[in-house]
This record gives sequence, structure tokens and C-alpha cells, in this order.
Amino acid sequence: MSSGALLLTGLATAPAGAAPAQAGCDARTNNTYDKILECVRLDGVREHQAALQRIADANGGTRAEGTAGYAASVDYVLGVLAGTDWHAEKVPFSYADTEALLRQLTPTQATYETGAYTGTGEGDVTGNVIGVDLALTGARASTSGCEAADFAGLDFSGAHDIALLQRGTCNFAVKALNAEAAGAEAVIIFNQGNAPDRLDLIVGTLGGDKVVGIPVVGASFAQGQALAAAGSTAQVVVDFVTRNSFNVIAELPGRNDDNVVMAGAHLDSVPPGPGINDNGSGSAALLELAQSMSKLHPQNTVRLAWWGNEEGGLVGSTQWVAQQSQAELDRIALYLNFDMIGSPNYIFMVYDANESSFPAPAGVTIPEGSAAIERLFESFYTLRGEPYDDTQFSGRSDYQAFINNGIPSSGLFTGAEQVKTAEQATIWGGMAGAQFDPCYHQACDTYANNNDHALEVNADAVAFAVFTYAHSTEAVNGVAGVPVPGHFTIPAPAGPEHTFAGPLGGDSAEQPAAAA
Repeated sequence: MSSGALLLTGLATAPAGAAPAQAGCDARTNNTYDKILECVRLDGVREHQAALQRIADANGGTRAEGTAGYAASVDYVLGVLAGTDWHAEKVPFSYADTEALLRQLTPTQATYETGAYTGTGEGDVTGNVIGVDLALTGARASTSGCEAADFAGLDFSGAHDIALLQRGTCNFAVKALNAEAAGAEAVIIFNQGNAPDRLDLIVGTLGGDKVVGIPVVGASFAQGQALAAAGSTAQVVVDFVTRNSFNVIAELPGRNDDNVVMAGAHLDSVPPGPGINDNGSGSAALLELAQSMSKLHPQNTVRLAWWGNEEGGLVGSTQWVAQQSQAELDRIALYLNFDMIGSPNYIFMVYDANESSFPAPAGVTIPEGSAAIERLFESFYTLRGEPYDDTQFSGRSDYQAFINNGIPSSGLFTGAEQVKTAEQATIWGGMAGAQFDPCYHQACDTYANNNDHALEVNADAVAFAVFTYAHSTEAVNGVAGVPVPGHFTIPAPAGPEHTFAGPLGGDSAEQPAAAA
């Protein structure tokens, strides 16, 4: 594609006169860019977010996978779609999970919030807690468990000994493997306590599957201090279980049913909060789009997905893709991902498929056609006069399973725990030195955790891209479609601002890394 103006059909300036009432939008066929964009409204997106907030409020403040809040979120999506021409259904999936327990018996009796480390073994161990090279005072510069010599002189000869290890210096796997080799029957790894962000419960990964054969659970620094007391005994339990859940898949049949345009957003929150930006923003934008596109008879079949258990490791989307035959996967022209699109201290970002800012991580292959989708999003931002930047095409959201199967993908992102720089605050406004989303993965990710401007622009960007590809995906996979009624020339992308100096491009790991 040339570097000149990008020619798209159907994008005209806003029509004169008042926009139709919402009932009018839902009833009419929104078959031009004008119509679809005037009917995908911020108020509609916010109404869906408010409903998700009410669901969380009624279910212990969360919509996390496996909770009544998630089940109610699924029912809400299905209820909204039931009033449209979309064919929607719950699609079940199963996944392996762990249940963990950490209970101190002496000298204090307490049950602690905990979780199992990825790569743990299974077991139920009650016994003596043996601290290993702990640094509980001063600078707390911990190398606990990093060397086999740390266990010398400690008695792990009993039948039920539990190694108490402190975060710091080496990978969690090194600590756990050394403890297992020393004879421990279970491991507790607690947070280091040397900085404000190393006080809370830590549950990380050992970097693989069944790295050790003994249970490994996490604890906060304060819990570690209590467990380190003389005469401490505890119970550690890790059970492997199979859980069942649902994705919601909705389809609007097209004339070409062998060329499917997919877009998705994860529906679950993390356990501590309602998840109204992460990812009620993407989920709500797709619902608003579904209502506005309901009467359309597209050229290509359009499929929308609300994924379950993204927060547990992209589980719902990965399971759905694995359930599809190769013939079914071959029907999918492209996948668009919308995960956090209304962050309160936002910047506008597009997955960097052309790697103009950030090389993809090792092992991530960017399918051909993905750069064309990136370009479409960039052209929309340019048309709206909005500066934008790249976020690394990392595969660390629900598009991962799609790109692993060679399906062109892209998406939008307004930032999570990355801190906004002074340069970025100058360009996009907001507060330098604060996270893009200060409530990322916290209880305060509520209806108030939002930026209206970011959400309004991105809801339109979602609609613009899905509507474009509902007519033709030729620029992505070479399959010719039909023009959108009307004719308008939009500018070529202005280009990203390139404001990131680090390797993540605004993206970051969802879970604590294996390294300390």
C-alpha cells in the first residue's frame, strides 16, 4: 500500500440535523459509516459498564472467573444480544486449575490468603515451618534459597517439613527446586518486604509445568514474618482440579460465510475488583456495536466473542481456538482484540504489527496481514486528529491463540500499570508519573475508573474497523468484498509518536515474572 492517502468508501462528514434516538439506531439498518458511527455512543457503552458494575456490587465486588459475578456477566451479555439479530450462545470450555490453602497452626492460628505458583506440585502437608536464610529486618536484601548451601544445617529430615523462603535475587524455580532437593515436603515463598510494591501477597510462576513435585504457595511479607516465628507449624495444600466455564460467541451471518471477521474482548475481571476498565471497556464497546449493527446484512460473516478466564492465562480464547478444526480456523479472515480501551490516564495505542517501534518478543510470529489492520486503526486516529503510539505486538492478550494459528490480528490498548512520561502527558494530557490505569487489577477499577474521551474515540474505532471488514477484508487477506455505500478519502496514518524508551511499548506482564 502506498504512503499516500488511503481510499476508503463510505466515510463522510457527520450529517446535518439531530442524531436519531437510541431506539431509532437499534431499529434501522446502519449501513454507512455515518450511521454506524453516530449510533455507537459513549452513553451506550457506559450503560453497559454500569450494568457490569451492578453485577459486581451484587456479587462480592468481583466478576472474576468461577464466581457468580462472572456467571451473571455472561447472562447479561446474552440478555442484551437476545434483543438483536445476532445468533448468540454460551460455548463451554474446561481447564485445569489449582486450589490452595495456607493455614498457620502455631504459635498463631490464622488462615492466610494465598495461591499456588504455576508449576507447583500437588499435596497436603502439615508440619514444621523452617525459615531459610531470611532477611526480615534492615534492608531485607534477600538471597533466601538461591543456593543449596542455604539449606545446610537445617533439619528437613522429618516427614512433613515446610520450607519458608523469601523473594529476592534468584528465580522462584531455583528456590523451590533447592528446597525440594533439601528434603522439604512443601514450600512457602513470601514477598521480600524491601519496597512498597514487595509487601503484598506474591504468587508467581516457576516457569513451566510441574517444575517440582511438592506444593508451592505464596504469602505476603507480613504473613512470612508470622510464619517465621519460633515453633511455627502450618498446613499447605495444593489440589489440581478441573473447572468448567463459558465463552459467549455471537454471529451475524454474511453473504460470504467462508470469510469471517472476528473481534473479541475478555469478560472476566481479576478477583480483587469489578474490572470495569479491565475489561468492561472492551466488552461494553462490543455490546454497543452489536446493537448498532444488528440490522446489517454484511458481506462477510461477523463474529464477536466475550472471552472467559483471560485473567487466568488467556484460557477461554485459547480453549475456543483449540476446539476449532483447521477448516474452521481457515474461515477466519482476521481477529481484532479490545482489552482496556478507556484507561483514565490513557494514551491511544495500536498493536505494533509492523514493528516500527518494538520488535516482537522471541517466539511471537506476526501473521501476514496484521500490519494492514494496524494501518486501518492508525488511519482512523489520524482522521479524528488523535495522536497515537505503538504497543508491543506481544501476544499477551486474547489474540495470542489466533496469531499462533497464523490469523492476522491487531487491536487497541490505552495502558495498564506503565507510568506516563512527561512527554506523553504533553501529547495526550493526563498526569505524568502516574500509571495509565492507576486502578489496574485493583478493587478501585470501578465505573469511575474511566476516561470518557478515550472510551468514546475507541468505541468508534472498534465500530469503524469491524464495519470496514464486514464489507471487505481484501487489504488483509486478499478476499475481495463490496464497497461501503458512499465515498470518502481519509488520510494515510500520521505515524506513531514513538514515546516509549523501554522494550514493552506500554504493555507489561499480567503476572509476576519468574525472576525476583
